[in-house]
Amino acid sequence: MAPARKGDTVRVHYMGKLEDGSVFDSSANREPLEFTIGAGTVLGGFEQSVIGMNPGETRQQKISAEQAYGLHRKEMMIELPKDEVPSDLNPKVGDQLWLEDPMGRKTSVMVTDVSESGITLDANHPLAGKDLYFQIDLVEILTS
Repeated sequence: MAPARKGDTVRVHYMGKLEDGSVFDSSANREPLEFTIGAGTVLGGFEQSVIGMNPGETRQQKISAEQAYGLHRKEMMIELPKDEVPSDLNPKVGDQLWLEDPMGRKTSVMVTDVSESGITLDANHPLAGKDLYFQIDLVEILTS
């Protein structure tokens, strides 16, 4: 069988770690992740890592922040004055909140600071700005 290539549907097991070795995601104790290479349903760097692999092969791959969730962008930080924070909300650092824009689209944000003057929210993906390290095990190629 030919190695995995763009357009193939594959099944993989994986473990994703940060630079400090902490695991942020894993398919352990779950069904393998199934996706079509090139369809854009997983991180581009992850897709590229699978190309050329054969079933049963394991690959260690570093995916740079730019190829993963992008760099941490300061313009995605929001300072909300205290008078704009709902009175029934008691935010704490680390809380995840949802903001809704005028079009009704919701965005997940993380509370990064709480002060007397208001709160600071971060709309970046939690893994933005971080290089990711994956162990990828190609279980099978379903279609070629």
